Amino acid sequence: MIAADAGLISVRASGIEPNLVVGDFDSLGRLPDGISYIRHPVMKDETDMLLAVKAGEERGYKKFLIFGGLGGRTDHTFANIQTLCYISEHGGAGCLIGKGEAMTVFSDNILKFDNSFTGTVSVFAYGGIAYGVTLNGMKYPLNEATLVPSFPIGVSNEFVADGSVTVKKGSLLVMWQSRHYAFPEGV
Repeated sequence: MIAADAGLISVRASGIEPNLVVGDFDSLGRLPDGISYIRHPVMKDETDMLLAVKAGEERGYKKFLIFGGLGGRTDHTFANIQTLCYISEHGGAGCLIGKGEAMTVFSDNILKFDNSFTGTVSVFAYGGIAYGVTLNGMKYPLNEATLVPSFPIGVSNEFVADGSVTVKKGSLLVMWQSRHYAFPEGV
């Protein structure tokens, strides 16, 4: 478990002690006590969340469950979605988990959902055109569709059975109303 800056407070409030804390510690307001940490300067190009992911990569991790990255400042939420894209582009898989919602970004792969996933699911082209998009097990299926970032055809679909989202070429941002997480195959 790696915490990013003031995420340490939430992690400890959940009764979990992280192995490492990463950040500039501007939002925590102090250096963490009694735990390993990596301190970065306040003036930097990466967010603390991205630096925490990079620290995980350096330790051999490829899958990232990111809690507390949704629902706060919109700019940080968007930066965390970009962090999902970074993870995908570097051969990993990431999932942002918030209060009753989760999301991931993946490329050229399939994302499967079992029947424990219910409610709304939305699928968007991310970072460019997405080709060969197929949605199975959903109220509004798609077959080999092309999605573009400027037309949100994939918003507000619904799970109706075991489902999957496939993209043959390109990247998708997939979000669903659940705290369950899902990773693309083969990661």
